[in-house]
Amino acid sequence: MLTMGVKVREWKMAWWVFIDHHGQRKAKRIGAGATGKKAAQQVAQQIQARLALGQTAFDSNKSGVSLETYVETFLQRIQHTRKPSTHDGYKTTLDRDIKPMLGKLDLRAVTREKIKAMAMAGLEKCQSPKTVQNTILCLSSLLSHAVEDGLLTVNPALKPGKFLPKISKRRGINPLTREEVATLLETAKAKAPRFYPLFLCAVRTGLRMGELLALRWEDLDFHGRFIEVSRSYTHWTITTPKSGESRRVDMSKELAHVLQDLLLERQVDAGATKTEVPPWLFCSETGGLLHPHNLRDRVFYGLLKKAELRQVRFHDLRHTFASLLLQQGESPVYVKEQMGHSSIQITVDCYGHLIPGGNKQAVDRLDTPTAKPAFETESATSAQPATTLKEEVGQDSLERPRVRRTEIGVSDGFRTRNLWSHSPAL
Repeated sequence: MLTMGVKVREWKMAWWVFIDHHGQRKAKRIGAGATGKKAAQQVAQQIQARLALGQTAFDSNKSGVSLETYVETFLQRIQHTRKPSTHDGYKTTLDRDIKPMLGKLDLRAVTREKIKAMAMAGLEKCQSPKTVQNTILCLSSLLSHAVEDGLLTVNPALKPGKFLPKISKRRGINPLTREEVATLLETAKAKAPRFYPLFLCAVRTGLRMGELLALRWEDLDFHGRFIEVSRSYTHWTITTPKSGESRRVDMSKELAHVLQDLLLERQVDAGATKTEVPPWLFCSETGGLLHPHNLRDRVFYGLLKKAELRQVRFHDLRHTFASLLLQQGESPVYVKEQMGHSSIQITVDCYGHLIPGGNKQAVDRLDTPTAKPAFETESATSAQPATTLKEEVGQDSLERPRVRRTEIGVSDGFRTRNLWSHSPAL
């Protein structure tokens, strides 16, 4: 495309604007794909208008691309580098919070003050500090791509923590107690037996819903009693787990027996109908993947209501697994490995308050020692008086032995006896 010295060309998988004006040549990368081409054409028209007025090709205060226009380039670029859930989350955030306030602005007009104003507007709409932080991080990612494209020199959305409220590292969790878990499982076994293995697996392994739904029979090792978690089903797509890495999760004996029975039942059904065993552990009646919304809204919430339990999220079953392990004294390192956290810091931030630590005897030992006999022990109950060393060994044994003189040395009961006087044979 030639427009009086301004050309738009595709080069190295991106669209560029090339300017040849009065012997001076310049080039500017705009974006990739169809949206990049559209943005490049828009920039070319603006440059041509500026040159016609005798102005410079580029306004130092403007990039020539509005934030709203660049959004399409950004979303298209990260489509294959982010998980579907992340891509959809960015799109929702851009459409809901960023474009209404900043969409019409030129990229270089997006200043730190305007970003602060957008953050304050989110807080005034009763958005949580965490939600506002995620909005700023999404905008920062977009502006970082704009910096790489040469449309910006700096990213004004970096380090937003200085103007955001402090966000607690301890996330709100609402785990079930051991008694509530037993009630939920008993209700599932009675009211929804087809889903009992799924809920037992959820509270015994701490897997996320997407990881549960993506489990296949080859992921189970009944001999070693562990599950290989290498997939997740989210946003209707099979992808990697949240951390991006697979992990092994231990199976309890009860869970292993239940899943072995489930496999045997599937094999019997497949033999009766002359079909293949469905590859998914927890599948629909037709053998396909379960619908996450149906599992959560209809099955899980329905069981909570039938069991007369308080309303919790399905994800709180994962928190339940971690909290019960820590409350029974298991190592946070073990919990971290089972949960698949990327660092022990995440485990401690989420569940550190659940680790048993209320040992008053630990602080009692810091007190100044009292004048109590070293051999005296405290009684467990008032009905059982403390036993002293004198009572255990007898009164006489606590008295100092008498020392009597003999012809040879002294006899205090502790010296070696005179073998000549006691053994005439010697």
